Amino acid sequence: MSSRSRYTSPVHAGARFVAQRGLLKPLVWRLVTVTVLGEEHLKRLNRPFVVVSNHASHLDAPLILGSLPRRLARYVAAGAAADYFFDVWWRKGLTSLFFNAFPVDRTGLRGRHGLATSLLDDGIPLLLFPEGTRSRTGEMAAFKPGAAALCISRDVPCLPMAIVGASEAMPYGQNWPSRGRPPVYVVFGEPMRAEDGETVAQFSERITKEVSGLIDYATTYRANQT
Repeated sequence: MSSRSRYTSPVHAGARFVAQRGLLKPLVWRLVTVTVLGEEHLKRLNRPFVVVSNHASHLDAPLILGSLPRRLARYVAAGAAADYFFDVWWRKGLTSLFFNAFPVDRTGLRGRHGLATSLLDDGIPLLLFPEGTRSRTGEMAAFKPGAAALCISRDVPCLPMAIVGASEAMPYGQNWPSRGRPPVYVVFGEPMRAEDGETVAQFSERITKEVSGLIDYATTYRANQT
């Protein structure tokens, strides 16, 4: 059996669907008030693709996977910090079950780029947080170019998205969301592809600007709801 079989297995996908939609999503949606924006941008998207988002809370991956339609979320493999989520067997097992996770270095995809490209070649969408780690302040940090490089090398689209409110709902260092079902906003942008002749650095910068714009959009939307 291939070392990548768990990422592509329909049996694993079925078990993951039960874990994600039967356990994790109902729990998270009960703890925070979720608003999803930009779902119209997903209608023509087909796998494989690379989801790119800002990262400010441990709520981010559950929010993203719970907000994607099942046809897109079913096989998504989330990049997770190798030195934290894969350091002990029980955390590795839970991360693999709920998020179909594969290990990445916090400095980028160094040493794991081969697995990421192989997964895309197998038709597996990826979820990556190009900042490399959660923001301690809620502000988005600079993106590392690994996600853009993958999109260009495998000729797959990038799905930019943003999450607003998760850092307030469950700040860095907090292990459970705050009381009162605080509001969080998940916003999907239009899928992006590298333009002819566009370098990795240029495409990464364009993705960064798009995610930043989505954060601004969701922030304005939130302000108008109050």
